[in-house]
Amino acid sequence: MISLQLPLKDEDILSLRAGDSVLLTGHLYTARDAAHKRLVELVDAGKPLPFDIKNETIYYVGPAPAPPGHAVGSAGPTTSYRMDAYTPKLLELGLKGMIGKGKRSDEVIEAIKKHSAVYFGATGGAAALISKSIISSEIVAYPDLGAEAIRRFTVKNFPVIVLIDCLGNNQYDIGKKQYAII
Repeated sequence: MISLQLPLKDEDILSLRAGDSVLLTGHLYTARDAAHKRLVELVDAGKPLPFDIKNETIYYVGPAPAPPGHAVGSAGPTTSYRMDAYTPKLLELGLKGMIGKGKRSDEVIEAIKKHSAVYFGATGGAAALISKSIISSEIVAYPDLGAEAIRRFTVKNFPVIVLIDCLGNNQYDIGKKQYAII
């Protein structure tokens, strides 16, 4: 198990390989497709983003409301391909990490390689367990989006797996080959 401090550093990203188990500690941002669309519209209009995206990690999640005594409710990953249309532009601006579930497009994989980034997977179906790693949550932008507002999470030992590393190694492809019947 690899423990990393957020925000990610280039040397951290360069050392990770598809399949590595990682515990993240620090802060990250949340955003889903509606928020990604707004972010890219700001970039296209030449306007500043509501937070500095450089070296940051975005978790694709819309957390459930927080029960008493908790920062958030269930907070499981959403399917990442819905952000694929927006991801290359955000990577170009310095985004270094993404957390979600599911495959990414070839265009996103090429952008991950070009900009030395990493795509992590969080375990779908483990939303209640994942939420225990989230210490605090504050809305940063787009409160009108409700659960899909951009939030800043502070996390401790947030469990992820490297799905696509900065070299383009893809755990989905590696896994298929490992378990193929010859």
